[in-house]
Amino acid sequence: MFQGKFKKLHTLFSNDIGIDLGTTNTLVYIRGKGVIVNEPSVVTVNQKTGQVVAVGTQAKKMLGRTPPHIAAVKPVVDGVISDFEVAEEMIAYLLNRAQQHNKKFLGPRVVVGVPSGITNVEIRAVRDATKNAGAREVHIVEEPMAAAIGVRLPVKEPLGSMVIDIGGGTTDIAVISLSGIVQSKNLRIAGDKFNADIISYIRNEFKILIGEKTAEDVKIAISRLVPQEAPIESTIKGRDLITGLPREVVITDADVREAIRQSVDTLIESTKEVLEITPPEILSDVMKSGIHLVGGGALILGLSQVIQEHVKIPVFIADDPLTAVARGAGIILENLNSFEEVLILNEDELPPQK
Repeated sequence: MFQGKFKKLHTLFSNDIGIDLGTTNTLVYIRGKGVIVNEPSVVTVNQKTGQVVAVGTQAKKMLGRTPPHIAAVKPVVDGVISDFEVAEEMIAYLLNRAQQHNKKFLGPRVVVGVPSGITNVEIRAVRDATKNAGAREVHIVEEPMAAAIGVRLPVKEPLGSMVIDIGGGTTDIAVISLSGIVQSKNLRIAGDKFNADIISYIRNEFKILIGEKTAEDVKIAISRLVPQEAPIESTIKGRDLITGLPREVVITDADVREAIRQSVDTLIESTKEVLEITPPEILSDVMKSGIHLVGGGALILGLSQVIQEHVKIPVFIADDPLTAVARGAGIILENLNSFEEVLILNEDELPPQK
C-alpha cells in the first residue's frame, strides 16, 4: 500500500521518459503520451564559440551546407556515444523538448536503449551523459530486448522469440527467452551502410558524386529487394567526377538492389549464424512464432521476403517498426519492477566477485 502511494507521489513530481538513442534518429517516449519526439541525431556546433547552433531536424538541414566554422556532428556513431559533450547537449535538448508542456519538480526517470553487446565503458558513457543532461534516475536496456517488449513478444516466458532490429548505424539480431538474450549478433550494417553503398555504386557506375542525404532519399523512394514488373525510377543530381560540373542521371530500383546486395547478403548470413548456435528447443519456438523485423530498415520493401526465403522461417514486419524500441522503453517504465531482469545493471549493483 505504501509503495502504491509512493509511486503516485513520484508520478506527480517526476516524468518517466524512454529514449531510443539511435545513430540516425533519437526517439523520446513520455509516459502517458507515447512517442512525442523523433529527431535526427545531429548537432551543429559553432567552433569559434563552442556553442550549439542547432539540434535535430534543424541541424540535419545544415548537413553538407555549413561554413567552415560550423561543424555538423553526429554524437552517436554505430549506436554508441562518440562525442560525450555534444551527446549530452543533444539529450538535454530532447528531454527539455519532451517535457516543455509538462515540466515537473524532480528530474525525469529515464530508460535508454543501447545496442546489444556494447562495452561497460560505452554503457557508462550513455548513463553519465543522460544523468548530466538532467535525468534523476537512468536505466539501460539492450535495444533488441526493448523492441521485443515494444511489439508485445512474450519475453518473460520460457518461449523463444527472435528480433532483427535494423537501425541507422547497427543491426541487432537477437534470440530472447526468460527475460534474457540467449544469442545475439551486432552488425555495423544498417541504414547508414546502405546509404554508403548507394553513394559508392553511383560514383563507380555513373561517375557522379552524391551526398548522404541524396542517397538516403533514393533508398527510401525506390529501394525494392524483389524485382518489380516495371522499373521504378528516380532522378538524382550530383557532381560529375570528370568535368566537376553538376549533372543529373536517372537510376532504377535495380541499381539500388545491386548497390546494397552485398550488405543484405551479410545481414542474411549473420541471421543464419545466430540461428545455427541457438538451442534447438528455442529454435523450435522461433520457427513457430517467426522472426520480427523492427527499426527503419524493416521498411525496405522486400527485405522480409528475402530473409524468409533464405532462412526458411516466417518473417514479420512489426507495426510501426520505427518506434518499437522507444515503445518498449515506455512499457518497461510503466512496469519497472516487473521488467527489472531485462535491464543492464549498474556497476555498483553487480554482485561482489568471490
